[in-house]
Amino acid sequence: MLDTTSLKTTPLTALNIELGGKMVGFAGYEMPVQFAPGVMKEHLHTRARAGLFDVSHMGQVLLRPKSGKVEDAALALERLVPVDILGVKPGRQRYALFTDARGGILDDLMVANRGDHLYVVVNASCKEQDVAHMRTHLSDLCEVVELTDRALVALQGPEAEAALSALAPEVAAMAFMDVRGVRILGVDCIVSRSGYSGEDGYEVSVPADTAVALVRKLLENPDVQPIGLGARDSLRLEAGLCLYGNDIDTTTTPVAAALEWAVQKVRRSGGTRAGGFPGADVILAEFDQGAPRRRVGIAPEGRAPIRGGTALFADETSTTPVGQITSGGFGPTTETPVAMGYVATALAQSGTRLFAELRGKRLPVTVADLPFITPRYKR
Repeated sequence: MLDTTSLKTTPLTALNIELGGKMVGFAGYEMPVQFAPGVMKEHLHTRARAGLFDVSHMGQVLLRPKSGKVEDAALALERLVPVDILGVKPGRQRYALFTDARGGILDDLMVANRGDHLYVVVNASCKEQDVAHMRTHLSDLCEVVELTDRALVALQGPEAEAALSALAPEVAAMAFMDVRGVRILGVDCIVSRSGYSGEDGYEVSVPADTAVALVRKLLENPDVQPIGLGARDSLRLEAGLCLYGNDIDTTTTPVAAALEWAVQKVRRSGGTRAGGFPGADVILAEFDQGAPRRRVGIAPEGRAPIRGGTALFADETSTTPVGQITSGGFGPTTETPVAMGYVATALAQSGTRLFAELRGKRLPVTVADLPFITPRYKR
């Protein structure tokens, strides 16, 4: 039985248990890894209809500019991320990265422009350090407010729009990465059309005392089922999305992680606001010269999944690894094993044949394009 004495709960923990969730410790929280149907069926249900995830363990933070001008908050945050925050228009959000002095990634996050302030969502495992990081470096220009009285749920899948618009019709008009304030069940929520599954969907920040009512209401729709962390992981892996602590961390740079798209031209060499973020000298040099290794998709041959931590070799006999798997498992949608990891840049071309060492044997794998599925975001 799970020892919950040292674990934090979310506003939905009791409901997760009531719904039959198998609870595990994750990032210091008691979270459901799966429900009765199991990971594979939950995964496929999300791809076919709509899955509802409790992601309340993630951190929600407001950056309120002391000047009253959201542009000042954006420029302040740009001191910590290699991303164009100033260019995020009101009602929109952008993926960002906290970097360190060596160019490594401290965390990945979402940043939304809410008109007069920024709304930031960070990973649960990094939440405390991220909030401290922002307070240390941004408090001269911003009030950094951690929201501890809200839940966060993700509704993902092709039926997500129909399910949520039944409660708030205006969400149907939102496009991918739009963010807006929406009243749902009589309370003010923050809704973004985004998620981490490769599917269309929404993330809804809701007052903690209304979270259970919202989830129960959504689950009245037969297309909506509760989904655990197991399927969340396999969904994001098929979609080629990074999990902090597995696929990106302080040993990986944005360029090595194949996240160049997250660094807009305005922040790169020659841009009007080039540099000025931690590790800029390392990161910008890699834009010009490349990184020594590269995150890639890995397609194992056969049916055996290859898990994170598995070493990769150039051939069946060499003793020096040329890379490593960082995330791997079976893809319920693709019906094949899927993985991603890092390889020497010279071997990062799609189609390159490598070998994974599994239980003393070398199994053939192929470098593959990411993602493994076609994302269905509403553009």
